[in-house]
Amino acid sequence: MSRPDAHPLPPVVIGIAGGSGSGKTTVAERVREQAPGRTVAILHHDSYYRDNSHLPPAERTQINYDHPQAFETELLVRHLEALRAGETVDVPVYDYATHSRTAVTRRVEPADIVFVEGILVLENEALRELMDIRLYVDVDADERLIRRLTRDISERGRSLESVVRQYREVVRPMHLQFCEPSKRHAHLIIPEGGHNRVAIDLIVSKINEILRARHGGREERPAAVAEVNGDTP
Repeated sequence: MSRPDAHPLPPVVIGIAGGSGSGKTTVAERVREQAPGRTVAILHHDSYYRDNSHLPPAERTQINYDHPQAFETELLVRHLEALRAGETVDVPVYDYATHSRTAVTRRVEPADIVFVEGILVLENEALRELMDIRLYVDVDADERLIRRLTRDISERGRSLESVVRQYREVVRPMHLQFCEPSKRHAHLIIPEGGHNRVAIDLIVSKINEILRARHGGREERPAAVAEVNGDTP
């Protein structure tokens, strides 16, 4: 990890949780659109699935990927701490087809705003303590299921039967046990996700308020736009 001089102040860290298919990344994109001139980084919790390449492929498919233990969250915490300190990090790249990490990483630079998104990012206390703003995207279960079906079938080559079976046996139970209860830690619960314009405006206003406070109350002039985004899970 290296430490550039361009970002001496800590970023505004925003955690975005919500069920699978709720549109968490869309919320981050809508905020980015309303914050021109701010540099933005997005960390996806899904990038931090534990590397299971040491297991036979058949065993990898049996892992519960919606359980907190499926994630190497401690690495995500270290990376977020580094970004807050103005350092760059190398984020793992996960291969959903083989259920293992690839040999490459994705370089993420410090930014004015750092989003941390994932179904369980508000479930973990260590992550919550690093967040300035905590959001929960609340979308109806049937809509989330439709979005998940569309994504997994078209983008990940899954069959309809396998997606439905996984939803019934793993996704929904884990959502009820871990994800849904984590909304109590949110500062703001967002119905309709990225389509909720009032919520997006409130988030942008809070971001500007925090950045002004960190610049000593001055109306600092934003730097040129430089976006740092990851692969969408």
